Amino acid sequence: MTKTAELYPIAAVREQFPALRRTHNGKSVVYFDGPGGSQVVKSSMDAIYAYMANGGANLHGSFPSSQETEKIIADAKDAIAALFGASPEEIAFGANMTTLTFAIARALGRDWREGDEIIVSELDHRANVDPWLTIAADRNMTVRWLPVDPDTLTLRLEELDDLLTPRTRLIAVGLASNAVGTINDIAAISKKAHAHGIPVAVDAVHAVPHFAVDRDELGADLLLCSAYKFFGPHIGIAVIRQELFEKLQPYKLQPAPSYIPDKLETGTQNHEGIAGIRPAIEFIASLGEGQELTEQIRSGYEVIEAYENSLAEKLRTALADMEAVTLYQAAPDVPKTPTIAFRVDGWSTQAFCERMCEDYGIFIADGDFYAMTLADKLGINESGGWIRAGLAPYNTAEEVERFIQGIRELTQS
Repeated sequence: MTKTAELYPIAAVREQFPALRRTHNGKSVVYFDGPGGSQVVKSSMDAIYAYMANGGANLHGSFPSSQETEKIIADAKDAIAALFGASPEEIAFGANMTTLTFAIARALGRDWREGDEIIVSELDHRANVDPWLTIAADRNMTVRWLPVDPDTLTLRLEELDDLLTPRTRLIAVGLASNAVGTINDIAAISKKAHAHGIPVAVDAVHAVPHFAVDRDELGADLLLCSAYKFFGPHIGIAVIRQELFEKLQPYKLQPAPSYIPDKLETGTQNHEGIAGIRPAIEFIASLGEGQELTEQIRSGYEVIEAYENSLAEKLRTALADMEAVTLYQAAPDVPKTPTIAFRVDGWSTQAFCERMCEDYGIFIADGDFYAMTLADKLGINESGGWIRAGLAPYNTAEEVERFIQGIRELTQS
């Protein structure tokens, strides 16, 4: 075990996640399905229950439960502002990242015309692709693809200059691949885009559970994520740079607010879910140090990142030594999240996941994980896609050992 893993307060972390007490076939469950949705920290559950138990209410009422709802929303947005280095008025909630992106794309598309262009990425989850393709089809726009190198599993950023034209209206790209873990150089992309006055829409869903994300350091104009990926409830979050947000014309009801951020939050929001967001962020901060929440968050992420990467390195090294296993990952010098995609000779991806579940209590998933463009380019979609294992702050070295041992036994049977 590395020094990082020895110093990490894993016992105290695990105590905060009730789902870790679950067993399956007599074995404690190993949740390696975090990329599809993390387990929820108890403080977030408690906040959701407390909100509902104390009497929820809609906004703008002259009574306590309504005023409490408004405070809960404000507190959540303050915490998200600290999480991303943004302002609370730049933050909007929605059902999920996908739904928010469709709404934003439709609103931005009001100003786009036939012959305009957008750039999307071949490495991305389709939630940051299809909303833009849809509006492009509606407006008869041209779609240009930032290609992925299937050998290196990285974006060919050297081709971006040729893709940019005077008609480019937006670049949409993910911060980290939810399938293979590659972390993209968003700052470099944004610098080139902004030199041409082009906004950048960043899917940060897969990144936020694993490392600190600063909106301004990335140069993101739209930053989208989902709280259920970072230990909280199912809430979509959009962080939109104020200048762009003010110009945005979302489709909304006539009496609904026309000011930011409310104009994007159509209908009554999931107030009880919103109550659970700040505690999820405070869990990350609790692992760090500092006087201000922003400092604590960044410091907490450093602890999480070091711990998760130490486990991921052990897992990747073991899988690389198994002849029956094919790993799908970028080179060692390319930054990655602790997300490992692989396939096993002689096994269908679904059958392998089922056996790992039934025999070892290990929960992992298979498929294309909506990164279908990448899966198509790698030629694996027709045969089940990948098997994906993702680590979270509550996973242990012992769980990694159980996972490795399970794969060894199944590949030797």
